[in-house]
This record gives sequence, C-alpha cells and structure tokens, in this order.
Amino acid sequence: MDFDQTNWAPVQRRGPLPTYYYHEHFLEMLAFVASHYRHVLEPRHQSLIHEFSALPLAAQRLYVRLVNRKGHIFAANRLRYPEIGDITATIGLLRDSDWIDRPSAAHFEDVLRFLTRRDLLQLLQAGSAGVSRSLKKHELIELARLQCSPDAFMDRLDKDRLLLQRRAEEVRYVLFLYFGRVQDGLSQFTMRDLGLVRTHAFRDTYEPRFFEASEAFEHFFYASRLHDVVDASLRWLRDEVTNAEQWPEPEFSGSAAIRDRFAYRLGRKLEAVDEKPAALVAYRKGESAKCSERVIRLMLTYCARDEVKTYLERCLENPRSDEEWLIARDIYEQKFHKKRTSALTDLLRAASTLDLDESNLGSAENAAVTYYTEQGFDAYRTENAIWRSLFGLLFWDQLFTGSDATLHSPFEFLPSCLSDRSFSTRFAEDIEQKMQLLDDLPAVKKIIMKTVTQYYGTQNGVFRWRRSMLEALFALLDVAPAAASRRMLLHCCDDYKSARYGYPDLMLIKNRQASFIEIKAEGDQLRRNQLLRIQQLRAAGFNADVVRVRWVLDPQQVYVVVDVETTGGRAAGHRVTEIGAVKMQNGEVTGRFQTLLNPERSIPPAITRLTGISPDMVAEAPTFADVADDFSEFLGDAIFVAHNVEFDYRFIAREFDRLDRPFRLAKLCTCSSMRKLYPGHSSYSLASLCRAYDIKLTKHHRALCDAEAAAELLLLINEKRQEKLAA
Repeated sequence: MDFDQTNWAPVQRRGPLPTYYYHEHFLEMLAFVASHYRHVLEPRHQSLIHEFSALPLAAQRLYVRLVNRKGHIFAANRLRYPEIGDITATIGLLRDSDWIDRPSAAHFEDVLRFLTRRDLLQLLQAGSAGVSRSLKKHELIELARLQCSPDAFMDRLDKDRLLLQRRAEEVRYVLFLYFGRVQDGLSQFTMRDLGLVRTHAFRDTYEPRFFEASEAFEHFFYASRLHDVVDASLRWLRDEVTNAEQWPEPEFSGSAAIRDRFAYRLGRKLEAVDEKPAALVAYRKGESAKCSERVIRLMLTYCARDEVKTYLERCLENPRSDEEWLIARDIYEQKFHKKRTSALTDLLRAASTLDLDESNLGSAENAAVTYYTEQGFDAYRTENAIWRSLFGLLFWDQLFTGSDATLHSPFEFLPSCLSDRSFSTRFAEDIEQKMQLLDDLPAVKKIIMKTVTQYYGTQNGVFRWRRSMLEALFALLDVAPAAASRRMLLHCCDDYKSARYGYPDLMLIKNRQASFIEIKAEGDQLRRNQLLRIQQLRAAGFNADVVRVRWVLDPQQVYVVVDVETTGGRAAGHRVTEIGAVKMQNGEVTGRFQTLLNPERSIPPAITRLTGISPDMVAEAPTFADVADDFSEFLGDAIFVAHNVEFDYRFIAREFDRLDRPFRLAKLCTCSSMRKLYPGHSSYSLASLCRAYDIKLTKHHRALCDAEAAAELLLLINEKRQEKLAA
C-alpha cells in the first residue's frame, strides 16, 4: 500500500457512504501527510505510517475505528463493528503488533474519564467504606484523584476488558499536520462526503504549513495544550504552571498566538477553581490583550500599588496592541486618577438617541436603516462585511489563487498568511501597488468586478458572498477618500484576525460623505473591539459614532394585521386558500384586503369543515401569483401582525418564495403580546380572547373576520404598551 501519492485528490461523494469510508479517510489523510510533511516527521511518525500499511486490512480498520472514537481507552466487549468480522481475533492482531495494549497506572486520568459513574462508585466503595452513592461522576473522579494512588486504583480494576490505543500521540501529530490544529478523529471527511461540509476548489496542490521540524513541534506543543486544557484536571493545570518556564519561546509565525490563547485559557481555568496566584503565572506567559487585562486585574489584588503602576505604564508607553493600550488607559485612569468611568461608558453616554417604534424591538439595526433612509440617507447594514469584502476582493489573487497564495489542505479556507500575520511582509510589494491603485477608482472597480465575475459563490474564509454586496461596496468607494480606505485596509493586511470583527452596524451616505454608526439598544454593551474600530475609522478620516435606540410607540407606525386560511399546517407542503388583512395607523383602520385563492392543490375535507372553504369556492379564484403584486403593495413596509404570527408569516413568505421574490417585514404577534401584557387568562386563543374582551368574531376561521378581531387586540396591546412606556 503506497502512501507516497503526489497526485492525491479528495474523493467527492454525495449520498450513502461506502462500508469502509472511515478507513479510506484515514488512508487519504496519511497519504497527504506522507507526501507533504516527510521533512517534519520523526522516525516514530514514519514508522506509524509504514507499519500501519503492513497491518492486515481488518486490523487497520479496527484501529481507525478507535482513532475516531473519543478518548484512548475502550471496553473490548463494547466494540460492535460487524463489517470488520471477528473483533476478538482482530484485537489480538493489534495487541501482538503493539497498536493496542492494556492501560497502566500511567493512564490513570484517561481511565477515570472513560469509566461510568457506576464503575467509579463500585471501585471507590471497594477501597473505602462510606462513599456516598449520591455523588455525581465528576465528583467521583475528583474523589478518586484525592484518595487513590494510580497504582492502587488500577490494581482494583479489571484491566483485561479495557483496551488502550497506543501510538495516539503519533496519530495526533499527523492529524495536526493535516488540519493545522489538534482534533479527535476524521469527522470532517465524513461530513464532506455527505455534503455537509464543503472543501474549496482553489487548487489541488498544497504547500506544507511547516518548513522545519522545530517549527512544527513548537506549534504542536501549544496546540496540544490548548486542546487538552478544556477537560484538564486540577493536577494537570498545576503541572503546566509549574513547568511554565520550560514552555518554548515562540520563534515562528503563528505559534505566539496559540501560546497566548493557551495561557489565557489556562489562567481562566485556574481562576475558576480559586487558584489565582497560579493563574497570574499563566497570564504572564501570554502577550495578548486578554492576558494583559487579567494580569492587571490580579495584580490589583496581589501586588503592591507601585508594581501595578509600573506594569500599566509599560502597557501605555510600549503597548503590544491597540487593545492593550485601551485596557491599560482605562484602568490607569480609574485607579490613579480617580476617573469613575471607562472609555466604553463615556462613548455610550455621549451617544445621540434615536426614537424607534417598540414593535421593532427584535431588529433595531433594520429599523434604524428604515429611519435613516426616510431622512434622506443611503443606509446600508454593513457591519464587518464591507471591509472584509473589500480586503478579500482586492487581494483575492494573493490570498487564494495566485502562485504565492498559501493553502495547506482542502478543508482550510483562511490562508495561513492571515492566521500567522505574515501577509503584510510576504506580500509587501503587492500591498503597496494595491494601495496606490485606490487613487484610480475605475481600476479598483474593474479588479473587484473581475473577481466577482470569475469567483462569485466560491467559499472562502474571509467574507461571505451576497447578491447586494457590490452596491454598498461601490457606494463606499465612490465617496471615501482613498487615504481613508487605505488606512482601514492596512489594518486588515497587518493583523486580519484581529481586524475582521467589531465594525459599526450601519454605513450612511449623504452629501457624498460616509458615516459609520454602531446601534445600541437598551441593555446592549459596547465591546472593546467596537470602540477600537470606531477610533480607527475616526483616525482614518471617517465619521464614526454610537447611536442609542430608545423604544417608543410611534402613532404614525403602520400595521397590517393578517390572517390566512390554508390547506394544512406546514408551509412547505401546503398552500394559502384565503388572505384577509387590515391596515391600521394611529388606531384607525385605513384599508382592507381580502381574497380567496386557488391553492393549486386539494383541500382536505377536515380543513373545509373547519374553515368553510370548499374546492368549488376556490376553483375560479386567482392564484397567489395573480395577487402577489397587489398584496405586496398593500403591505408596503408596515409591521406584519397576526395572532400566532409565525404561522401566517411563514405561509406568506413561502408563497413569495415560490415566485422567487424576497419577503421580509418586522413582525408582531398578538397572541404572545397579550400573554405578556394581559396575563392571567386560561386560554389565549383568538376566540377565547374575543369572548374575554367582547370583540366581535362572527365568522371564525375566515381570514378577514379573524384579521379584524386581531386588529382589535392590537389596539389593546398598543394601549398597554403606551402605558408602560409612559410609566
């Protein structure tokens, strides 16, 4: 079996998986690693690949089954793989060839995690009387760690029924080389073959992510610990802190970022069990803003005031990132200048306020777009998309398809030059050319249009394709000074992973000026990266600010109360037979819409008995396509109201979808609103509420009658909402 395949290509399947799909996946992975990473494989890894290929097929398949299971300990009597054949004999083959073994005291922690609660209870009770039967599994594990030596515990255990996967560390390493991160098993291959996970189609040849063995092992050191810290024992956490001085100093691109993430997670785990001095040691090993903040917070508790001040002054004079500077400035001002509020709070308090109708409570950003459009702005909901799209489209060739683009496997969409922050140095000349090109707007648009035309829909790790993406993007380019766009793009070039999030929700354009607005409703917090992006946008020359939303009841808000009758309960398979709608503004009915519809399918007798709508009644009625324009015009941009609104909204949206027409309106449910504002009723059905509030309902389950009754409920709802807002 030859693993030195240079023309390897992934299998693309849809539908049922073949019997030995998991074995094929493992062979595919090993072939890729052997082809691309021979230069970073130690003899033990090369031995893994060579000796695996020499195993009988049944033994290979059983071992891969173990690789794909959680953990490294297994019960032999629980292995059920009929396609492999004689499991007992195959276990013997693997044991004889040193691929599996019995666990020993060295595998104490793995065994504890594998055993069931019942197993643990029996073993602990056998060694010590009085162990409570009410203890949960995690409590029993901790008790075993405290009371049992690994040797004594393993002596009580029936080890013959347990299997230990050997060479697990070697398997973990080759998987790491393939995926670029530590993970258990090959589930992504399975999801790819089922069509649940896509792989990119940029190329069928890949570069190794590591060029030296020391680089690979440095990354693997931190990636392994980052993976293991999630479920680690307190002993493991303490050991890592004790050995922190032996952590390798990052020498290669990207490993410092993994070290920082590990240091932060290790510290947080230690803080969670009140090991704060140890946590401080862990945080000091990291250089991220998150680590710095925790160092400062813990120093305020455990260190002298002068020591804290010195650390803060270092962060301010020589910050490792803009975010670290922001953190240090806030804490310095609060602790040494008696400033009571942070920069985040100051920006929120200084924000202007926008009054929006409370019915838009679940979509403040969309409601703000509507408001600003009415004020004469070109308003776009852009958030992170616009800068990521501009960056990705402008540098598409360098990132994905050019000869110097760096991709390491079919599953990897974010180029490593962005992950390890090497993009700005690796492509310095290309960046300079593109930055100068921003002065030539037609040339920039031509590059973007060419990329969109050629690659639209191609999955990538930088931005998501949207049909309307170019409208906002070109609107920005048309009005933004080239120097301002240049400055924002350079943040992405220098540190894309940090710069990809936190941008304001909206872009507004008026009088050839672009502004960026972060919308904050009541209770929303301003995050630090959002403050940082606002400051970066301002420094680049854009207007950027926070706007707070205050919910009010707008008497001029237009509502359309809708009821539909249908052929059944599921919008995907059933159709609308009748629409009734009532338009309301300022408490008055301003219009009505009613029509029967030919559902173009049968109406079940039970539905006819419920609604009174028979097949004969709709035989000559218009189809939804015939009335779609009129109904859409009637709805306008009103708030869509219904009793159990999701039902009616879903059916109307599905009817528009069948015509390939988008449908999106703000929604208000009279049923849930009545529950909230008028509690205490035994039933909140439309009929029950109409009886309770003396609302006329003469033809229940006919659309217009039900819509008019729900409109009366809307009046009650808005009356109560007004009272609450005024209180």
